[in-house]
Amino acid sequence: MLLASFLGVLMGLVMGLTGAGGGILGVPALVLGLGLTMTEASPVSLFAVGAAAAVGAIDGLRHGLVRYRAALLIALLGALFSPLGVFFAHQLPDKILMLLFSALMVLVAWRMLQREKVEVGPSDHGAASWGQKNCMLDQQTGRFSWTAKCTATLAALGAVTGAVSGLLGVGGGFLIVPAFKQLTDVQMRGIVATSLMVISLISLIGVVGAFHAGVTIDRMGWVFIGASIVGMLVGRRLCSLIRARTLQISFATLCLGVAACMLLTAVM
Repeated sequence: MLLASFLGVLMGLVMGLTGAGGGILGVPALVLGLGLTMTEASPVSLFAVGAAAAVGAIDGLRHGLVRYRAALLIALLGALFSPLGVFFAHQLPDKILMLLFSALMVLVAWRMLQREKVEVGPSDHGAASWGQKNCMLDQQTGRFSWTAKCTATLAALGAVTGAVSGLLGVGGGFLIVPAFKQLTDVQMRGIVATSLMVISLISLIGVVGAFHAGVTIDRMGWVFIGASIVGMLVGRRLCSLIRARTLQISFATLCLGVAACMLLTAVM
């Protein structure tokens, strides 16, 4: 139980520090640290990620940072496609799932290590002209202008996030955050808060689907979930004290190390 508590706090801590991406550490912690199979680890990880993300999302709602209409649309499509991912997760061999997860962690690490161009402008993406991005904020209302292109973009993002979430037991923040940065002119604080709300909704919906399929969570799993919430609270308090680039490099290095361990476990 002590190990489950430690790993849960660690995952929540990294999730709180990085904004969203730390949730990808849930499955490796449960598989490599606690000896669960991929199919056993996925619902526990989803529940832990969803509960921890909900804490951050509530904080974002309190400060008016969450783009809740966009979050609800993404979560709705995610809810529709998450069961599809859960279905395929139960059809694929455990080793294949571990190989897919390893590849995903390498991709996340590569994205983290890329240096972003810093531009001066009204948001952290610079002075984006109208039409440069798929979803633009109305300068008068501060809300999204809901064009057909914007709606389709966010719906597609929700579908992909939901399917990957159900398949591999991850929250999807590693998809949502870079997609929002690339496709919208929302400021980074709003992106993280919106991402956390989407993660919490999609993850908890995925958990419901897993429970419906007959999956259960044991006592050790509940300890891990509770500890992850504590870690999230601590991480959100510490995130302002550590440089963003330092966090990115540290998290990317951790992802590569965990991916290597997952790969070795899969091929042995």
